[in-house]
Amino acid sequence: MQDLIHFLSPVDVALISGDNEFTDGQLAKHIAVFDGVFPDWEDADIILVGIGEMRGMGLDKEWSEAPNAVRKKLYQMHHWHSDIKIVDFGNIKKGLLINDSYAALQAVVNEVVRLNKTVVIIGGSHDITLAQCHAYKTLGQSIEATCVDALIDLRGDSLLRSEHFLLDMLTGEPNIVKHYNHIGFQSFLVHPRLLETMDKLRFDCFRVGVVKDDIHEMEPVLRNTHLLSFDISAIKSSDAPANVISPNGLTGEEACTLAQFAGMSNTLTSFGVYHYNPQLDPHALTANQIAQMIWYFIDGRSKRKHESNIKDVAQFNIYHIQIADADVVFLQSKKTGRWWMQFEDKKTIACSYKDYFAASQSDIPERWLRYMERNV
Repeated sequence: MQDLIHFLSPVDVALISGDNEFTDGQLAKHIAVFDGVFPDWEDADIILVGIGEMRGMGLDKEWSEAPNAVRKKLYQMHHWHSDIKIVDFGNIKKGLLINDSYAALQAVVNEVVRLNKTVVIIGGSHDITLAQCHAYKTLGQSIEATCVDALIDLRGDSLLRSEHFLLDMLTGEPNIVKHYNHIGFQSFLVHPRLLETMDKLRFDCFRVGVVKDDIHEMEPVLRNTHLLSFDISAIKSSDAPANVISPNGLTGEEACTLAQFAGMSNTLTSFGVYHYNPQLDPHALTANQIAQMIWYFIDGRSKRKHESNIKDVAQFNIYHIQIADADVVFLQSKKTGRWWMQFEDKKTIACSYKDYFAASQSDIPERWLRYMERNV
């Protein structure tokens, strides 16, 4: 890790704290911070790293103080999870070119994921997701990726990288994204043909109304995910005033629930929150919202430690059901009640009680069908 320090700027804790003195009960006293001396992170569960890169949104955009604005709120929150060790690496230094900033973040994320840690990225424009994704390439790892966003950033006619980065992410070579999910898109902001294309590629897209109707159906989606990218435009502007894309969307509580689901995932190793501009957030309510999402992500990571290993079959209720002449095994955790589907090739994916119930009624679960379509 010492080779990567020159990519990072230390955290100015005095700037973060302002005139306030942190107490022993607050997170600031329980996060090992790069404040000039690099902290020991061998036993860390979660690594925080900030990146203020905004040039993907246009030539008039430069660098944002978003990471420190979020830290000011996060560090004040109370420490409830003594089983989770958090280290703050500080901020990625601004590169001469946008690709230099990408390369620096990619190197840091790659090292963190390689050593089986989880990284939380505080951005920056949404196109930074591309660097987050490319970090997995040199690991030779195929991933399932999920974006939470009011828009689907596949505008091939746009010159702004923040509006078309998904083209590079989903079609670049080598292509490491084996499956893509999109949560929270708003129909009036997305061209219908774009949804048709996503469906033909067997990608799963969930309209914001569907998410709000039963948000717990998103838990299996996030449990199967390796990379999560969250654009604050998915949160309605009354709950995240820095969102100037749409007045509608997820509530702040729903955003925190999705972050908690992500933290509970055994596969997820990187979580980025993007598109936050402190200049549009005079009362720092959006910074507070993002900080609370990170707190709930930590909470989810703590809950994850109490889940049984899927290989420990004695800790699961097991149900065999025939679906389309195939024997599918449903496993239900005795500890948490969560569900998995196991296929004849022994591949196991997260699912929900609704999937089990549908199968038990001789109906083909949508999640089973989509998986089979992608793996024929």
